[in-house]
This record gives sequence, structure tokens and C-alpha cells, in this order.
Amino acid sequence: MTLPVSVVVVSRGRPQALTRCLAGLAQLNYDAVEVVVVACPDGIAAVQSSPFAEQVKQLPFDKPNISEARNLGIGSAAGEIVAFIDDDAVPEPLWLTHLVAPFQTAEVAATGGYVIGRNGISYQWTARTVDGTGEAKPLPLEGMDPVLLSPPEGRAIKTEGTNMAVRRDLLAEMGGFDPAYAFFLDETDLNMRLALAGQTVALVPLAQVHHGYQASARRSSDRTPTDLRQIGASKMVFLRKYTDEKLQKRAWKRFRNEQRLRLLSFMQRGPLGADDVLRLLRGLNRGKAEGAARELQGLAPLPRASEGFRSFQAKPGAKHVCLKGRIWQAKSLRKQAAELVASGSVATLFLFGPSPRKHWVRFTEDGYWEQNGGLWGQSERSGAKFQFWRISTRFLSECVRISPVRGHDSNEFHR
Repeated sequence: MTLPVSVVVVSRGRPQALTRCLAGLAQLNYDAVEVVVVACPDGIAAVQSSPFAEQVKQLPFDKPNISEARNLGIGSAAGEIVAFIDDDAVPEPLWLTHLVAPFQTAEVAATGGYVIGRNGISYQWTARTVDGTGEAKPLPLEGMDPVLLSPPEGRAIKTEGTNMAVRRDLLAEMGGFDPAYAFFLDETDLNMRLALAGQTVALVPLAQVHHGYQASARRSSDRTPTDLRQIGASKMVFLRKYTDEKLQKRAWKRFRNEQRLRLLSFMQRGPLGADDVLRLLRGLNRGKAEGAARELQGLAPLPRASEGFRSFQAKPGAKHVCLKGRIWQAKSLRKQAAELVASGSVATLFLFGPSPRKHWVRFTEDGYWEQNGGLWGQSERSGAKFQFWRISTRFLSECVRISPVRGHDSNEFHR
């Protein structure tokens, strides 16, 4: 049975990223999905000028509070499951297929997948648990099958806000996300509440999204921090809720030192100066004071959607076509890939150069996936830095590597 899923996307100040995210959602291999966008005026305008305008539930919201925005989205979600993805992320076509599958087991309350970083191949986040100070640590999992987990004592199973799903009725009953977290630790707070309620969470390695870290009010496009106030406020709120008062001071000191070391690493690389580091740390301390003063209150249940399920036209059952060629054939192959997407397929273009250059992957404006790198270079960074390949065998190897998350048609591997 296919469970109806509402995908909630919050966007503020990043209309181009939002448009790209919607283009990625339009390639989902899932046949019961609706999309709810909660966005600032520029984001709403981007949706309305896109091909998806009539298919998307649009909720104007221009306040810098991601928890409030997500709660608006949950209140408009008519699906049995609510999934979340950031506006600067793009899902793999089989994302929802994998992410939702564990909900066929009645005890599963929430699921979380893996997040791929900026090179399009390496993981940014995988399996983790988190404690009452908000500190996460890796959770070793074997293989790529979904794993149902009950949290260990004093910890929660960590899911990422850009790649997670929760049963809609349970989430609404819990009051959704806590608005005391305007940004940072918002989903971690939900993880803790699920753990305290004894709920089962499934981690799903093959449910993957690509997360690009676009610029925002808190960081530049190269991830250099520009404001730590909200991070400080959310950290203090989290400590007040889940850490014994006697331990809060020690936990804050450890957190502040981690942030200081992070800023110093940026200063060593060049984006920040000494004055910037001091300014940002002062902002972090102001955030601490704000978080200490924020009112903590119970969360009221969220309303049911006033509008029924609005189907979003994705690509259930679409063929995944892989193309290959040399880097000097890029222009014609890119045109061919775009034409395949326009005709209803999912397409991946592999461009190989005569070198050991590392590979990178991106989802293009024309809606196809492009993997670019040296014929003898690494795709997965754990592999050999140099390995001799013939182009046909390298192509087939890469098609097989991505097929569990992007889908495949074996008859289309050798185009």
C-alpha cells in the first residue's frame, strides 16, 4: 500500500534554491505525494512563476523561525506521513520510496535518511544519536537496509531536518516543532520528545538527499558563519529543557569552546579576521542570554488540514537513463540529457576526462544529474585515488553504484 506523503519545504530568501528543490521533487519515483511550501514573498513568487504553481500548497510566511514555519506546513499537510526537506537540498528520485517504507510497520513513528554534502558523493550526515546537551555522536550501522531503533537511555535517535519523516497525526498531537527554536536544534528537540515518549525511529541509509549549504542570514555561501546569536539561543533552550541545571554551565562552556575553535579554523583559512571572531562570539553570548530568558511552555496540538490532499506530479515509474561521454562531448550530451528529462525520464550524464581527478555530482537547472571527473579518479572518497578503467566498465560501475537511490533500467545503461 502506498502511503500518501506531504513534503514540507520551508524557504526564506533563497528563491533560486527553492525552484531547484521543486524540480528535484518533481522527479520523485512516488505516486502519492503533495508538496507544501512555506515561504517568504520571493519564495512564493518563485513557486507561482514555476511549472508547479497549481500543484503546490503555498503558505506565505516571512518570519525567521523555522519551527513556526514547519508547523504551518504540518497544519496544511493532508498526507498520512509528513516529510521534511530544506530548500537548499535536492532528493534522489527514490528518496520517498525508501524513507516511507518503514512506516508499513505500525510501531515506527519517524524515519530519517542520509545526507550527501557539496561534492554530491560524500556523506555530510549518516546515523547518529544525540544526548540531553544536544551533542551527537556516530551510530555504527552495517549495510544499507533500514534499521528500527529504540533510543538508548538518555539519548535519542538523531534525524536531520532536511531528510526526515513523521506520522502526521502523531506529529500534530505532539504540537509539531517547538517555536522556542527559531533555528538550530529544532528537529533535535523533536527527536528528544520522541525518545522520551518511547517511540521507535527507523534510520534508512538509502533515503538520500543532496544538501548544498546555500547562503543565509547566518552563513555565507562558503559556510563562513555570519551570525551565531540564534545558535546560542537554541542551545540554551535545549540545555534548559534536557540537561540538569548543575550540568548546564559545563555543557555551555564546552559548546562555546567548540564554536570558538570552528571560528578560528575559518580565520586561519582567511574568510574571518580576529575582529570577526570576537564579534561572532559576542553574538553567541547574546544568544545564550536570549535563550535563558525565552518562555518554555507546552505545545498545543496542531489543526488538521482544511484542504484535502493536493497531488504533486512527480515521476512514478520513470526510467532512469544513464549517458556517458568524454568531457569534450559535453555540449551535445548535455542537450541530450535535457531532452530525456523533458520527455519524462530521469537522466544521469557521466562526463569522463583523461585524468585521476575526483568526481563531483550536481543536479542541473535542466533537471538531469551530472557526474563529472577523471576516468581514473575517485567517486567514493574511500576508494583508490587512482584506478585504471576502460570507459565502458567505469560507466557501468558508476551506474550500478547510484542505481539503489536513483533507480535504473538495465536496458538503458549503455547509451
